[in-house]
Amino acid sequence: MRLCLLLIFLIGGSEVILFAQSSSAKTSVNSSQPKLVVGIVVDQMRYDYLTRYASKYGPDGFNRLLAEGFNCTEHYINYIPTNTAPGHATIYTGANPKDHGIIENSWYNRALGLMENSVQDTIVEPIGTGSKHNRHSPKNLQVPTLTDVYKGYHEKSKVISIALKSRTSILPGGHLADAAYWFRGVNQGGWITTSYYMKKLPDWVLRFNESNSLEEYMNVWEPLLPISEYHESIADNNPYERGFKKEGQSVFPYDLKALGEDNGGFDIIKTTPFGNSFTFDFAKAAMASERLGRDKDTDFLLIGISATDYIGHNFGVTSVEMEDTFIRLDLDLANFLKELDKRVGKNNYTLFLTSDHGALENTNYLETQGIAGGVFKEGILKNELKNFVFDNFGTVEIIENLSYNQIYLNRKIIEELGLDLAQVTREIKEFLTNYPHIKAVFTSQELLSKTYDSGDAFMIQQGFFPERSGDILYELDRNFVVYSGTGSDHGSGYEYDTHVPLLFYGCGITPGSTTELTHPVDIVTT
Repeated sequence: MRLCLLLIFLIGGSEVILFAQSSSAKTSVNSSQPKLVVGIVVDQMRYDYLTRYASKYGPDGFNRLLAEGFNCTEHYINYIPTNTAPGHATIYTGANPKDHGIIENSWYNRALGLMENSVQDTIVEPIGTGSKHNRHSPKNLQVPTLTDVYKGYHEKSKVISIALKSRTSILPGGHLADAAYWFRGVNQGGWITTSYYMKKLPDWVLRFNESNSLEEYMNVWEPLLPISEYHESIADNNPYERGFKKEGQSVFPYDLKALGEDNGGFDIIKTTPFGNSFTFDFAKAAMASERLGRDKDTDFLLIGISATDYIGHNFGVTSVEMEDTFIRLDLDLANFLKELDKRVGKNNYTLFLTSDHGALENTNYLETQGIAGGVFKEGILKNELKNFVFDNFGTVEIIENLSYNQIYLNRKIIEELGLDLAQVTREIKEFLTNYPHIKAVFTSQELLSKTYDSGDAFMIQQGFFPERSGDILYELDRNFVVYSGTGSDHGSGYEYDTHVPLLFYGCGITPGSTTELTHPVDIVTT
């Protein structure tokens, strides 16, 4: 109801002042209605990437949005976990995971006894590929998105969502999107979807997939600028990068055709800045072919920029590869804004740019700088936890699953043994509380029975969805993550994961900035 009322204010024709839910931050919205709303979510973009690489950005990309748009400088994610699927779901629904139910990229399904992908749907069929691994839809999303509500009143409004990742395309598009497309690089390489949206790919998508646009990017990736000018990065040759699956291939230049043989064929494009360029190319084709922003009904073009996340995980926050990626992304953004000006009109579209999460510096690199941190050995925790429950309860089967900092207990076994679930949970909590590098522990009973308003408890509660979350949830110490030890990772409630950009630009947006605290749930209402 709140969302519907805000939409009525937005399209009602009179000027209003919109207040973010979490603060007194405000910006005026004029009476004009945009012909097109563009959402751009840059996966794994820390806020400091706006300033860190500023000297290498041109005037027409990020700097255009900063100079002519509205910048929320203190924009923080206020839930845990800070990962891709919950991030995109929150941005486009205006609800946190505790309400929309997308608690992770995947979670343990108690009924099935296995991990379930956030956009998994076994009853739909892939369209555009013969692979049966792409049966995806938004069925797991428990609340409507902004576009779901808008299309409920404006059936002719078009909603097109695009990203390299399926979850990054599907969740923003919501339940009523006209199309959600994502990329599959194995074999032919192309944009695909599922029968949830359509029976076959449109002719314009087929033409795009059959063109040689993808092959044009499968050449050599080398720095756009002289390597000596990448002052915001550590040395290119360093031990903190995973690189590609070939000896010596964590250092420029990268021959993508040669490396593709061992790295998923065309899928290698995802881990290069050309994956972003290719995404914008497809978005431009969608804008032209679907005639977005050409009539009285506001259309929506939702774009997920995913290559930044693949590159971050692979090479790390301070890598030359990451710096080069954002320099190139700035150029891609500038070209896309020019295309919007040309096809829709400079004053006829409203755009926002944000991110689903930030990232932590490589922990091994941090240690060389005298900063405590490291890799949390989840496998060791599993073994020691099983030893603990065996010693105290006589069986290891009490632990059904441990994943994403959550523990799922086998309630059936606990009942059969005549044990008290609350007591078992409390004893495991005590064990975890005293475990090295675990900062905070909360039980599902606590999260269901209490209301928290700050700190780790609040952020974990905001990410807790009883039907899908575990019986026990925990947060690691600062600078500790569960990963391979190369590249970067994310997921925590610390500022390196939670402080991300939020920029508004275009029709209805008064240029300026605010230092008031804002959160992802404020985007939809604005």
